[in-house]
Amino acid sequence: MSRVYVSIGSNIDRDTHIRSGIAALRERFPGLRLSTVYETRAVGFDGDDFYNLVSCFDTDRDVRQIASDLREIEIAAGRGRCAERFAARTLDLDLLLYDDLVIDEGGIRLPRAEILEYAFVLGPLAEIAAEVRHPVLGTTFGALWKEFRGAEGSLVPVSFRW
Repeated sequence: MSRVYVSIGSNIDRDTHIRSGIAALRERFPGLRLSTVYETRAVGFDGDDFYNLVSCFDTDRDVRQIASDLREIEIAAGRGRCAERFAARTLDLDLLLYDDLVIDEGGIRLPRAEILEYAFVLGPLAEIAAEVRHPVLGTTFGALWKEFRGAEGSLVPVSFRW
């Protein structure tokens, strides 16, 4: 079994899309664990605030199957594929880690660079994987979060009702 971490975000009808995304992940990956849901400002564009969190699950599916599953769930949530990197999203599911795999091929890049760039990724990841080590740096996510200096906005915990 492999341990997988996925970031989840939405800024279009956030409650609905976060709930449906979590339901779809739980259906495919029993035992799904979740961080707190955080409200954060849009980064890289002017837009509505996002809800962001990180999920974790164990699976025997390979990394390409996981990536495909995540795209299918996004498409089912009405996610379009615009050319813009920073844009509004119904549902954004990003594969952050697959065990300690380091890969950059076929559109899959692990560990995902955004882990070290954005508070809305690293904070929730450190919450549920504080003792897990970054596969390249060897530093725990808890320690990386403690030293994080690039917060472009605060993480505001949301009392999210499932």
